[in-house]
Amino acid sequence: MSDPYSVLGITPGASDAEVKKAYRELARKYHPDNYHDNPLSDLAQEKMKEINEAYNDILRMREGGGGTYRPGRGSSGSYGGSAEGSKIRSAINSGNLTLAEELLRTFPSRTAEWHFLTGSLYYRKGWLDDALQHYQTAASMEPNNTEYRQALAYMNQGGHPYSPYGRGPLANQGCDSCDVCTAMLCMNLCCRCN
Repeated sequence: MSDPYSVLGITPGASDAEVKKAYRELARKYHPDNYHDNPLSDLAQEKMKEINEAYNDILRMREGGGGTYRPGRGSSGSYGGSAEGSKIRSAINSGNLTLAEELLRTFPSRTAEWHFLTGSLYYRKGWLDDALQHYQTAASMEPNNTEYRQALAYMNQGGHPYSPYGRGPLANQGCDSCDVCTAMLCMNLCCRCN
């Protein structure tokens, strides 16, 4: 097995943020969706598998050191599933939840991957109870799948509903409209007290 740090092009001293950045850049470059109907499709899929394994190895080595699970995010989880699953992941990641639902309805069978992706879709919708149930099923069907176990562990630790800007495990930096409303409400209450 090759050194996971060299696969991602970083040193073992890289910060968690540098590890994520390297992984995301490589995932964008080699994701199988970028090579649809391309003779390099098989090579890209193998490279993506190698990148995912390296990233997951680093996360396992750093376990307890601040690694954050991000459900449904192909760029920070592992991609090792079917071509259909890849399309569903892309739809979820791009926020096209209607397309993701349609693709899940036509998924060939109710595999662990289907349950995981359904859980990820429900997570994005903020339906945490339903997401938890599907993550539990996926993890019980494939108990050795790190991604499914991480999703379940995250939910069992009180996963937060999805918001594209400042809450939950899929959050970017910034604030969302709820934060603004909360701040305005607090300011209004403070003004009334004076």
